[in-house]
Amino acid sequence: MNKTLLAGLMALALAGCASKPPEQPFTLTLAHINDTHSHFDPTDARVTLGKQTVFTRLGGYPRLLSQAKALRQQAELNEQPLLFVHGGDAWQGTGYFKLNRGAMNADALSQMQLDAMALGEHEFALDNGRLSAFVQGVNFPVLAANLDASQDPDLQGLDNLKPYVLYAFDGNEKEQVETVDDAGKRPVVAVMGLVLEDMANLSPHVGKLRFEREVDSAQNTVRALREQGVKHIVAVTHLGLERDRHLAQKVNGIDLIVGGHSHSLLGDFGNLGWGSGEPYARRFNNPDGIGTTCVVQAGRFAQAMGQVSVTFTPNGRVSRCEGGNTLLSDNVFYRDIRRGDKYRLSEAQQQRLRAAIEAEPNISMVAEDSALRAHIDKQYRPALVNAYGDEVGHVPLALTHVELPVEGRGSQIAPLVAASQLYWVNSPQVQAVTGRRADFALVAAGAVRNSLEPGVLKEGNVGLELLPFGNPISLVSLTGRQVAGLLLETINAALSSDAHTGRFPYGAGLRYSFNETSRGRGYLNRIEYLDNGQWQRIEPDARYQLALDGYHASGNEGWNTLFDSQQVFTDRLDLAFVNGKPAVFPVARLSKNVRGAIEVHYFNRPLDCKKAGVTCNTDARALIDYVRTRRPVLTALPESGVALNRL
Repeated sequence: MNKTLLAGLMALALAGCASKPPEQPFTLTLAHINDTHSHFDPTDARVTLGKQTVFTRLGGYPRLLSQAKALRQQAELNEQPLLFVHGGDAWQGTGYFKLNRGAMNADALSQMQLDAMALGEHEFALDNGRLSAFVQGVNFPVLAANLDASQDPDLQGLDNLKPYVLYAFDGNEKEQVETVDDAGKRPVVAVMGLVLEDMANLSPHVGKLRFEREVDSAQNTVRALREQGVKHIVAVTHLGLERDRHLAQKVNGIDLIVGGHSHSLLGDFGNLGWGSGEPYARRFNNPDGIGTTCVVQAGRFAQAMGQVSVTFTPNGRVSRCEGGNTLLSDNVFYRDIRRGDKYRLSEAQQQRLRAAIEAEPNISMVAEDSALRAHIDKQYRPALVNAYGDEVGHVPLALTHVELPVEGRGSQIAPLVAASQLYWVNSPQVQAVTGRRADFALVAAGAVRNSLEPGVLKEGNVGLELLPFGNPISLVSLTGRQVAGLLLETINAALSSDAHTGRFPYGAGLRYSFNETSRGRGYLNRIEYLDNGQWQRIEPDARYQLALDGYHASGNEGWNTLFDSQQVFTDRLDLAFVNGKPAVFPVARLSKNVRGAIEVHYFNRPLDCKKAGVTCNTDARALIDYVRTRRPVLTALPESGVALNRL
């Protein structure tokens, strides 16, 4: 070839390369929610605006939908890629779930136009047949990379239950694709799901599912995605904030973790009187020392929505990750939680508060989506109102439930639940069938699902909302040494940074003092029980009768001492109603199956809560009877019995 011509062609080629625009960074926005727990309606809330404390309502599904639509519209105008995901635990929490058993969740969530959802432990609250119907009933993928459903007859082979899903973007337009090759030159984002590896210990209804190690499964999934050519990986998890951070520091290649389970409202909400949470969108170094992973979570009960923006370098590294959670507020305010016209603030005061909200970065007034509101009110709410049943008593002042005591203030409700169980098992009609008297009762904080607002208390407020799990009460004997061990293991497990605080124990007829000596660790310097009106020291070798719900009596959720003490033989009695009368079901022993789930073995007849005439929710019935007969005006007990001295 002529050298002059060759030189000219090379010059043109070089000029073309020089004029080619550099590859632009890819920015992805994610809207996210988690732990919505069937809170389709808004929840009453207290907020501080300026120096004024007021009451309003937050969240609910129609408000979430309005916020999601607004974010989609904004992303469309800006031609910005957007995903909307749910971090799991959509199930349980309100009477809606008890009545509709997952069907309402599938209906309402499908209207949200989610792009993915992780499975939480409460999605396993019923049985895998119900879960299968939910997975097949929603219009978005349900994700769990560390779930092996191949041996489970209900969940195996479901097209909509996936380890991950791929989305290809062209500006704001997205398409779910099977492979990177299907995307062409469009950027691809993989969204993978992770569930709790110890699910079998948290839920008794996992069927033949197997749950793999979170870290190992995540790294293997990331490796497979990278080999396909995926540059951008989001993990939607239901592990809790502490495990999410552990995951970020043990796995290479996850760019963003959108979590749930620990109900962490990340960000500083001190401006609203809610205190300061952990930072939102904090980044953690991967073990290779090169990559970073950003971690976010958005509280609980459909009160808030998170929005995080992640910018990637051309080679797929995270260069920027920022955003925040926004509480979604009504625009009407009251001076009392009882709301009502006489407590409503004047219009001038309303206007000042609305202006104050406009000036705050982490709360926004959002109108409910009218179509979804009307659908809930017509299709589901009438049955809910009807199901709440008879009046039990009255709550004159709000009773708050917090799982872990903060600055000496713990739950006002968990001690009442414990007191009701102690009262019920020691009532003449129950003692007639057990032949025993309980010395004290314990309640795990996570067994109580919500606070109580002032007003009428109905049966449904207890059985459908406060104690919705339908657990029998159990009587089991422990030595004083085992009681101390149980308290130590559950307190320590609840105190570690961002742990699952639902393990924390409250009691009745029992009081203790715990001193923390290092972060998340400490010792008991006093354990006493009430004996004939006098507080007595728990003796290490003496045996005591403990009342508690059957779920924790089996050692679930980290109450391991109870499982360990019942593997060979136990004198435990489970209490249920048979044809409306208290009945005893003696337990022989406990064991674990090959999947790690705890199994209860009964003498003679097993306790079958699905059998006609059998009612298992003695935990809720005990509180209903206690309020009706002993405390019709329900107020907090004088003391909780818990003295928690933290560093």
